Amino acid sequence: MTTDAVLANRPFTLHRFPLEQKNRSLQAWDAADEYLLEHISEDYPDVRKILVLNDSFGALSCALSVIYQHDDQLPAIHFVNDSFVSTASCKYNLSENQLPDTHISFLDSLDALPHDIDLVILKIPKNAGYLQHQLAKLSHLPADIPVVAAGKAKEIHTSTLKSFNHFIYEPKTSLAVKKSRLIFSKTTNKPVACKFPVSWSLENTEMTITNHANVFSRDSLDIGARFFFNYLPAGKKALNIIDLGCGNGVIGLQTLNRMPNAKVTFVDESAMAVASARQNVADNLPTRLSDSQFVQNDCLTDFTPNSADLVLCNPPFHQAQAITDHIAWQMFLQAKYTLRNGGELRIIGNRHLDYQDKLQRLFGNCKVLGNNKKFTVLSVIKRS
Repeated sequence: MTTDAVLANRPFTLHRFPLEQKNRSLQAWDAADEYLLEHISEDYPDVRKILVLNDSFGALSCALSVIYQHDDQLPAIHFVNDSFVSTASCKYNLSENQLPDTHISFLDSLDALPHDIDLVILKIPKNAGYLQHQLAKLSHLPADIPVVAAGKAKEIHTSTLKSFNHFIYEPKTSLAVKKSRLIFSKTTNKPVACKFPVSWSLENTEMTITNHANVFSRDSLDIGARFFFNYLPAGKKALNIIDLGCGNGVIGLQTLNRMPNAKVTFVDESAMAVASARQNVADNLPTRLSDSQFVQNDCLTDFTPNSADLVLCNPPFHQAQAITDHIAWQMFLQAKYTLRNGGELRIIGNRHLDYQDKLQRLFGNCKVLGNNKKFTVLSVIKRS
């Protein structure tokens, strides 16, 4: 079976929370995946142990399982991803294609990398800092392991190639095919330090915020969170609060600081975000760790219904490189399911996204708490 057939005959349906109106069918690969697989299947026919970084929906891992299957023996694949959704998607896609997952080890972005590897495959992440983090980890591997990276040609810059050269070996690039390009390098076993995680002082406080490489607004307080601070709850009520899409946790951290009797659950689909949130509570409010939970998850999937008093949220409007509102919609639906009657969902969003209409239709009410030229803060109440 050709590479194109391996991919084209395996469409992927992203499994979502049961209360979503319908599952979404998404193509689980792009032209860069096709180009990469076509190349390695010809140039590296005998590899048995493969390290795969940033396989968004498992298409690469599924295809590799087919391409490198010999005499019913599947290759050993180490799947490394920062995203809970990507990992779950890979497992789902394997199942949909009647492929086992016993030959795949699933690692998150902060786990140590295995050293017994024949080939490294890397999809170029949009976040340049996260790429540096990953290349720094590759610099610790034994020398001369081939590294083949792939991405959109327009997003592979001179700075991208400089990062490869700094952390591992001087890269070479392929010709562009279908607006995609490959990068060829190899490991050197000359460890290079990376600047991440980074820390900075939280303005108007004595707190220090630490951020891993793949966390949104890792170098400073983002302007949405800064505006949201004006509308966070305070007081002595013993509320169960969720910081949904918590990032580095500054929203939940400030809420813990203002509400001595509250409990806060920090939720994000990024392993690095959850780790950053945990560290920021431990560093700044260590006595409140017992009042905090840290959960890597696909929004509020499988959370107990009617269990939260307040959900605080700054919804993303992109997934990887795709602009979309389906994540925000999933967050709103699942927040309604998770909130008790009388509970509140409080969000901040860009004014042009028209969340007010969506929330009004879903909850039957929506109140504007504040706005400026860029953002609006909205509150809705769950009613029986």
